[in-house]
Amino acid sequence: MIALSAVLFVGGESRRMGVDKATLIYEGEPLWARQLQTLKKLSPEKTFISARIKPPWCPPEIETVLDVPPLSGPLSGLAAALGKIRTTHLLALAVDMPLITAAHLRWLRSHAKIGCGVMPVWRGRCEPLCAIYPVEAGDFAKAAMNGEDVSLHALVAKLREKKLLCDCNLADDQISFYQNVNAPEDFQKMDLSSDIKPGARNKLAK
Repeated sequence: MIALSAVLFVGGESRRMGVDKATLIYEGEPLWARQLQTLKKLSPEKTFISARIKPPWCPPEIETVLDVPPLSGPLSGLAAALGKIRTTHLLALAVDMPLITAAHLRWLRSHAKIGCGVMPVWRGRCEPLCAIYPVEAGDFAKAAMNGEDVSLHALVAKLREKKLLCDCNLADDQISFYQNVNAPEDFQKMDLSSDIKPGARNKLAK
């Protein structure tokens, strides 16, 4: 039986955005709150926040998992989160994908099996920050931290090779869920309602 934990990745430096992306307002609430609510609808046994340092907005009931040194981008956070879970699988979600839905995440979960996670793939491109990893991926993530290639995509390639991740091919009408927000103009491209607009890069969510 599949048992799910969840981790929300918020540790990016947001250089292009100019502010902490997690605090951007979409449909009246900050992205971090929106994403946590989406994850909650999947009833994970435990939810974590992955970050370099504990965010000041972090809810007291949510445990922050700090990146494993040496800091290696998302790989550090994934390795740390996989080391914390006591379930069969870990659902990883980036904070900057505001269009993701609980229904789509449930669809991904339906493809998971014991010992094998789910990697969304669209036209050959993987989406490792909205994916489901088996607990067995933890040892490979730790080993990758000491390797020459510390990219998350290199880890994903290894997990796919070891049959610990199965591809879940996305239809063209599903790819919109994976649009992310890297710069102020991304909000306008997605027609989002946001407190961050081009030319107002230093306006933080209240």
